[in-house]
Amino acid sequence: MSIHSLSVVHPNAKIHSGVEIGPFSYIEDDVEIGEGSSIGPNVTIYAGSRLGKNVKVYPGAVIGGEPQDLKFAGEYTTAEIGDHTTVREYVTVNRGTAAAGKTVVGKNCLLMAYAHIAHDCILGNNIVIANNVNLAGHVILDDYVIIEGQVGVQQFVRIGQHSFIAGGSLVRKSVPPYIRAAREPLSYIGVNRIGLQRRGFSIEQINRIHEIYRILFVRGLNITNALTEIEASVPVCDERDDVIQFIEQTERTGIVRSFRGLEE
Repeated sequence: MSIHSLSVVHPNAKIHSGVEIGPFSYIEDDVEIGEGSSIGPNVTIYAGSRLGKNVKVYPGAVIGGEPQDLKFAGEYTTAEIGDHTTVREYVTVNRGTAAAGKTVVGKNCLLMAYAHIAHDCILGNNIVIANNVNLAGHVILDDYVIIEGQVGVQQFVRIGQHSFIAGGSLVRKSVPPYIRAAREPLSYIGVNRIGLQRRGFSIEQINRIHEIYRILFVRGLNITNALTEIEASVPVCDERDDVIQFIEQTERTGIVRSFRGLEE
């Protein structure tokens, strides 16, 4: 373990012997930092923070700060960051509230500079969040989501796996899996074909996803009729079940719809 003499680390913090901590960083009691992690200068890690193995935190980041929620009453909660995740400059990850008890960032994620992860957010694995993205409380990001810069995500929104959000977007409704979303208001603009190909999806899988979203977004059906048609006409597969389950579970915010200019 290498702790710079100009940093302040509480003696009860659980720091693995292989961790490096740069100057002027502040680490409170009830913090855990796993093997191989690197904490840069001027980093603040508050009580309740849990960092996994090989986490890299850059200058100015603040992890485990109290929730910016007026309902927070000082209850014990945590902020958890998974193995091999990178937290760039001035990122803030707040602790949870009584609602979820924790804020979670999964494994192999990249949080670029100035991103904000609010209380009770649950982020999956292999997620990329670009500069100046702000997630409000209770947001859920499934695995392999990519969000470009300057995006704001409203509270309680969920973004499905392998989806891509264009830069500068305002995400007010949930975004189903496997799609690209852009424009204002945020809309379905197509299947995330390039991302899916990069992650090993076959042409057959991608074509099935295209058919699912042609039924859901392009044919002018309401949600109920579209789901009925998908179940009737698309062969049973993981992708079909993922989309149906996502929509059925999304009640509070509703889902994005198709951009009006799209034609079948």
